[in-house]
Amino acid sequence: MRSVLITGCSSGIGHYVAIELRKRGYRVFATARSTSDVTALKNMGLESCQLDLNSSASIQKAVDWVLDQTGGTLYALFNNGAYGQPGAVEDLTRDVLRAQFETNLFGWHELTCKVLPVMRAQGEGRIIQNSSVLGLITLKYRGAYNASKFALEGLTDTLRQELSGSGIEVSLIEPGPIESEFRKNAYAKFLANIDISHSAHRTTYEAVQRRLEKQDINTRDPFTLGPDAVLKPVLHALESRRPKPRYYVTTPTWIFGYLRRLLSSRMLDRVLNKVSDSENR
Repeated sequence: MRSVLITGCSSGIGHYVAIELRKRGYRVFATARSTSDVTALKNMGLESCQLDLNSSASIQKAVDWVLDQTGGTLYALFNNGAYGQPGAVEDLTRDVLRAQFETNLFGWHELTCKVLPVMRAQGEGRIIQNSSVLGLITLKYRGAYNASKFALEGLTDTLRQELSGSGIEVSLIEPGPIESEFRKNAYAKFLANIDISHSAHRTTYEAVQRRLEKQDINTRDPFTLGPDAVLKPVLHALESRRPKPRYYVTTPTWIFGYLRRLLSSRMLDRVLNKVSDSENR
């Protein structure tokens, strides 16, 4: 049984992938930040423990537990746990931006570095990073998340080059919109950390609030896919003798990935501004 450690399994992509990999015979270690979510995962029959990406002690404890369960081996790590912090760049305080990076980048980096010696010793391993279309292009009012994913892309590309010939393969998965709790959680962060009333972007923020109050925050648009869309690339990244460096998931990722190569920066800005403006009317 190949063992896989997955972060962010409380809902969405991590939750779905953990369940499906177990069905396919993988030994899955499903982690989550909340103890109540860990209990729920255990009640579903998954091996689970708490892993808070903001805590070095929690990361070390989780890695120690997994390696104790497996006798010191680990085939794959699927870094998935993350959140989005909406808000205009000028409204992001240093602490808010730092918090975004602590979870979405620094925690992933630390966890990855903890398991790499194990994979080196066994001569094989897979590191799978769940990035985003917003690691390829940017959209207004998503600056913190954009920045964390752009940084993840650069760090992961470098890691892949440095691990060439080691037997450890590194892949990025780049979904567009996926049905999950992501939007709901992001909206909560927006309300908690952005000073709406004193912002130069107040009018836009208020329009977004009105829109969200009239609809289910997790309403599925035509371009949003279920978390099952991510399973196929994860399986390929785990099982292929030559996994891809990048896997595009959802139509928006393919479209924007193509436009990024085709258009000038200013032309792409015009397209992306229209996308944001139509959403934030």
